[in-house]
Formats: sequence, structure tokens, C-alpha cells
Amino acid sequence: MPPTDPARAATLSDVAQRAGVSIATASKALNGRGDVAPGTRRRVMAAAEELTFTPNAMARGLLAGRTGTVGLLTSDLEGRFVLPILMGAEDAFGAGQVNVFLCDARGDAIREQHHLRALLSRRVDGIIVVGRQTDPRPSLGQELPVPVVYAYSPSDDPRDVSLTPDNQAGGRLAIEHLLACGRTRIAHISGDPTYAAAQDRVAGARAALADAGLDFVGEPLFAAWTEHWGRDAAAMLLERHPDIDAVFCGSDQIARGVLDTARDFGRDVPGDLAVIGYDNWEIVAANARPPLTSIDANLQQLGRQAAQRLFEAIDGVATDSGTRQLPVRLVIRGSTIAHR
Repeated sequence: MPPTDPARAATLSDVAQRAGVSIATASKALNGRGDVAPGTRRRVMAAAEELTFTPNAMARGLLAGRTGTVGLLTSDLEGRFVLPILMGAEDAFGAGQVNVFLCDARGDAIREQHHLRALLSRRVDGIIVVGRQTDPRPSLGQELPVPVVYAYSPSDDPRDVSLTPDNQAGGRLAIEHLLACGRTRIAHISGDPTYAAAQDRVAGARAALADAGLDFVGEPLFAAWTEHWGRDAAAMLLERHPDIDAVFCGSDQIARGVLDTARDFGRDVPGDLAVIGYDNWEIVAANARPPLTSIDANLQQLGRQAAQRLFEAIDGVATDSGTRQLPVRLVIRGSTIAHR
């Protein structure tokens, strides 16, 4: 029975033999992989405890032909969207289970290539590329020796695996909520019109309005993703269309500016003017006056799913290529429904 020599440390083979499973199954069970039956996992864990087995990280990686490292290549580490995605990815990697090399290219293609070469020289098992906006970005190519998953900014190559929030669904969800609140004279203020997110959100919103036999009051206003623009645009709207009863904003920052102007104009929110934002940036939305209803892009979940897709690719599991749009959700606060 293994091990016969008390001076010899137990090996993974010993654990597998004691548990009556293959070495591959024992490795998966000890590494917390989800594709092992609960009963089998318990048996392997019990065998490891009986044998006082301590897995060696390097040996474990060599056994699987891996280094246990992953690269996270981002273009905007200071950005509002990158950090929650990275947090979600690291949650999926698990504390101490995978070593993560984080590289910030700062939106520079030359710097990105430098970081990519550095990651490959470290023999990472895979790479997640995180963008700072939802516009398609250039692919890293199909010749890389490791799998790559693109998060938030999809690759422009349909052969790649990309995950991004469903902004059209978010625009529709915002309007459907306002309609459910009895609003029918709805205006729209958004940010930079060259952003895919701005156009996708307004397209989803228009579709929801059309389904209800409505359209926006006035043309949607585009400029910048700032509170200052929200204040100025809201002033123009309220002067030209004083009878509007709701404003759908392309970001929470814009919505905060709209709330300021509504207060200056003596408009009650949400009594006679409902305001809804986008992004559910907690520090902005929760501290607004009143707290801001917003569409949440579920960025941490996006990061977790990106990591899971990368794990599948590393394990050789066939995965669908192309861009997958992930669901968003509505977070209701006091700017659309009054608290009692």
C-alpha cells in the first residue's frame, strides 16, 4: 500500500491509487475543478488527507503541461470598466490557484505588443484581453501559442472568443422600466456618439419606444460622458420641452448632471421627472440625490465568464467563437420610483 517508505512523501499517484481513480481525476479533484463528481472529490480529498499529501505547485503544473499562470492584458487600468472585470476574473481563478500577470498597455499598440511578448516569454497558459470600450478592437492574431479571450472590447476577428455586455438590451430595459412607471414623454442624453455603446443603447431604447408606438421627445443629445454635459443638456431639454416626464441617460455621470439641473429648474424627481442612468457605478448612483436608478452591465460576472471560457480553452474544451453578448440588469432606486 502506498507509500511504503515512511520517509518518502506521498505523490499524486499514491492519492489516485488510494482513492481508486486515475491520476488525471485525482488532479482535477485536488485543484477544485468542477467536472468531478462530488463523491469522487470527497474520496480523493480523504485519500490526500490520510496520506498527508501536499501538492507541489510546480509538479502539478508540469504534470498538466502548464505553468499555472495567466496573463491579463488591459488597455486602461484606471478605467471605470476594467477593474470590476479584473476582479471577476480573479474570483474565478481562485485565490492562490492561478498566478496572474497584469499588464496595462494604456491604449498604446506598441506597448501592448511589448507586454504580449513578455507574457508569452513567461509561458502563461492563456491571456484575457480587457478593453476600455465596447467597440471592436484588433485581434492579437491566430498564431499565438496560447488561447485568448477578449472581454468588454470584442475582437474584430470572428474566429476569436469575445464577451461583451448587451448594450441594446440595456437601452430597451431602461425604456421598458420608464414605460412601466407611466412615463411617455421620454428624452435621451448620452456621451460620445463615436462609441459603439452610445449607439447600441439608443438603438435598443428606440426599439422599445417603437413597440409602444412612441419616439423620443426631441432628438437624442450626444457629446461627452460627464456630469457637466448632463447639466447643460438637461437645461436645453427642459427649456425646449418642459413637458418631458423622463430622461434616459447614457451613463450615471450624465444622469447626476441631469439631477442637478432638474433641481435647479424646480422639477421633482421622480414626481414629475424620472431619471435613469447607465453603468450602475455604485459610488455615483447610490450617492446621488435621489439615488439613481441605473442599468448594471454585470462586469464582474463578465470577468468571471471570461476566466471560465479561458479555462475551457486551456483544457482543450471546444468553445464557440465569435462575440457573445451577456445580459445586463436593472437596479431600481429613488430617481424613478419614490421611496415611501
